[in-house]
Amino acid sequence: MYELIQVAEKSYYIQSPAKIGLVRIDDTQVCLIDSGNDKDAGKKVRQILDKNGWTLSAIYNTHSNADHIGGNKYLQTQTGCRIYAPGKECAFTRHPVLEPMMLYGGCPPKDLRHKFMMAQESDAEYLTKSVLPEGWEIIDLPGHFLDMVGFRTADDVVYLADCLSSQATLDKYQIGFIYDVGTYIETLEKVKKLDARMFVPAHADAAEDIVPLAQYNIDKVHQIGNQIEELCKEPILFEVLLQKLFTKYDLKMTFEQHALVGSTVRSYLTWLKESGRIQAIFVQNMLLWERI
Repeated sequence: MYELIQVAEKSYYIQSPAKIGLVRIDDTQVCLIDSGNDKDAGKKVRQILDKNGWTLSAIYNTHSNADHIGGNKYLQTQTGCRIYAPGKECAFTRHPVLEPMMLYGGCPPKDLRHKFMMAQESDAEYLTKSVLPEGWEIIDLPGHFLDMVGFRTADDVVYLADCLSSQATLDKYQIGFIYDVGTYIETLEKVKKLDARMFVPAHADAAEDIVPLAQYNIDKVHQIGNQIEELCKEPILFEVLLQKLFTKYDLKMTFEQHALVGSTVRSYLTWLKESGRIQAIFVQNMLLWERI
């Protein structure tokens, strides 16, 4: 873990729970794509920098989930590097309490205010094309989260952030976190059409051909959508629906899983409703979901 792996002349990634991209700008300066899940991840990155005599100039965050911005604070404090994040992700990076707040749908309890769901605040600036290293390209990858992006480096390596999960992860957990299901599918269809020397997803193996994994992720989304629609064949309360899904897929309910999977299932319900496949009805002051 935290091994530095080179994939092109100047492009690398650090093997970690959420892969961290590292790109050399010149002989001494490097930048990161994301920073890991916490201060300890930041320390391990710092050790790699020091070992190679590199200076960190910037962190480019793909999105604001805690496991991608958790090392920001430590590395910025230690090195004075700039931090950039796209769109609404920048606000979440500056104010990480917004993530558990959004997932919970209100003031989040302490059970959700920990490093896995709420990173430390960091002084992020808005990501624009003008702040990119020479030869880089921003690739919009919305769907998994609000305004997530990926990057293509000058030596044609594409860092895909969280728009893909490994087959093993999907088979084990079934329901991966998605903010906007319809947009997520559109992003995956876009990814299938990309060409690159190498693709580096944060939660799957680096690969020269990303199409099979992208299609597997798309198929899994439709499978989960069909399952939710089937469970709505009779009017059903959200909490009952969630309980049936946890039981079917042998998931364990915790505060964290209720927030993460619950938020995702609500996003599926929105997608199915706006696709004309289910409807929301109100019976005895209860919101129920029903297949059309």
